[in-house]
Amino acid sequence: MTRTLTSFCARFDPARHGAPLALVVILLFNLMVTPYFLQPQTLFVNISQVATIAIVAMGMTLVIATGGIDLSVGAVMALAGALAPLIFLSNFAAAHPTLGLVAAIVVPILLALCCGVFNGVLVSLLGVQPIVATLIFFISGRGLAQVLTNGNLQTFTHPSFSYLGTGRVLGLPFQGWLVLAIGAVLTWIVARSVFGRQLLAVGGNERAARLAGIPVHRVKIGAYVICSGLAGLAGLIVVAINSASDAARIGNLMELDAIAAAVVGGTLLQGGRAPIFGALLGAVIIQLVKYTLLANGVADEVALIAKAGIIIAAVYLQQARKE
Repeated sequence: MTRTLTSFCARFDPARHGAPLALVVILLFNLMVTPYFLQPQTLFVNISQVATIAIVAMGMTLVIATGGIDLSVGAVMALAGALAPLIFLSNFAAAHPTLGLVAAIVVPILLALCCGVFNGVLVSLLGVQPIVATLIFFISGRGLAQVLTNGNLQTFTHPSFSYLGTGRVLGLPFQGWLVLAIGAVLTWIVARSVFGRQLLAVGGNERAARLAGIPVHRVKIGAYVICSGLAGLAGLIVVAINSASDAARIGNLMELDAIAAAVVGGTLLQGGRAPIFGALLGAVIIQLVKYTLLANGVADEVALIAKAGIIIAAVYLQQARKE
């Protein structure tokens, strides 16, 4: 027994194994302490809430892999979430219900993709620092969403659209399966596609990538476009869950959750690495920490402090691994 424990400690790499170990500890704690943790309704709620974090975090992972950052994802969620109800409540959707449904999904995502182009052009072609470039839309995007809705809460009912947020497949939330599908596709892209190899090369050494003939501008813009598109999808899921859109609240602080999930999942802040399912694991940890604290009577404000502590620990482990 002692020899086995010694062997485990010798092979344990905090930077690589810290997140899975943290998840096991959180799960064991909840199983022993938190009431109703294994109830189906608890599982459904946690999957529903972690789905949006995971979707945005996987997109954020691609951006961070290029050496960038995207602070605008929450605003993109709000903008996409504000546009969908406007389409549903329009005369066009009333006259053409099927086309209205398609438009309410496609148009907001297209707009989100355009936001990604805007961010990518600022960062790549104009040389604006990523934190500054995406801060522009962080501020203006939510304002634009509130202008579109006149600052009002928009409510609507559409069963087919609501399936994005409330549907179930094999007893589990539809968006949970959607997360796994997106994760599988992005993992293949990073590991197998030309774009994925170029993405990691740009993040690893941008100057060397340029000299090797890699289209750095195109790769960076592509990463921001994918990130914004996924943020737009996450915004639609939030609206579908609530059958309502509040531009002031949708995606609020999502950029922090997404960055935290990506870093906890092993994404290096200096770029060059994109563990997609690591980001998914990080999203689960972030959600479970929040749920655990709230379920045991701890104030939501403490959850924010806990998230900050998790980020600090993850960054510290990254630095320790480099040394």
